[in-house]
Amino acid sequence: MRELTFGYSPCPNDTFAFHALTHGLVEAPFRIRPVLLDIEELNRRAHSGEFDLTKLSVGAFAAVGDRYRMLRSGAALGFGVGPLVVARSVMSLGEATRGRIAIPGRETTAFRLLRTAAPTLGETVELRYDRILAAVRDGAVDAGLIIHESRFTYADHGLVKVIDLGEWWERETGLPVPLAGICARADLDAATVAAAEAAIRASVQYAFDHPEASRDFVRLHAQEMSAEVCEAHIKLYVNAQSLDVGEAGLAAIQRLVRDSAP
Repeated sequence: MRELTFGYSPCPNDTFAFHALTHGLVEAPFRIRPVLLDIEELNRRAHSGEFDLTKLSVGAFAAVGDRYRMLRSGAALGFGVGPLVVARSVMSLGEATRGRIAIPGRETTAFRLLRTAAPTLGETVELRYDRILAAVRDGAVDAGLIIHESRFTYADHGLVKVIDLGEWWERETGLPVPLAGICARADLDAATVAAAEAAIRASVQYAFDHPEASRDFVRLHAQEMSAEVCEAHIKLYVNAQSLDVGEAGLAAIQRLVRDSAP
């Protein structure tokens, strides 16, 4: 049986959604070899087409559009899921972005949203997403652009929210926030791509139907995260649009790519 490499993140939403496919619990005419990496690392590796299937930030789509095609299943998007800008004290977005702001990567959707909301930025400092809160707390940067589980834990570091960029996007567009999608390498044949899309959709449905099945796999890759934060993370980022992005999701992706183009 053919083997496909599948790059996705170790975050709870991905390990929950893709557990069934990874462990052969749903039908597919291929085996999966999972490679779990931070989302910005997946974005970078997509430039060389390293994986057959890969999760990518919507912010990275334009740069790799010749190498990958988005699938309708497995996406992370919705309402109330956007990234936040946080700081040590109350300030405006303009004040936060005039100083040094830590970002989780220049190809992340979070950075695309920030650049759209605040086109004039001061100094940006790229850090892995899970190091940003400490950098803001310790004064290494003036503000931080946070994603993933950091939206649930920033207050524990004594930080305050400057802006919820998801809420900003929703007010501006009326569309869901398009964070990331699963893409298939452009040189895969149509039958394999269709089978991959169906298998990923089946994996997400399996996760909804059997939420306890992936518990050990999720916890294995989220050792520093409390069970409560894990559960909140999954509930926020895995939703009906993870089964199919829908027309609103496609419109949101097109809008973000267009509005944030260089």
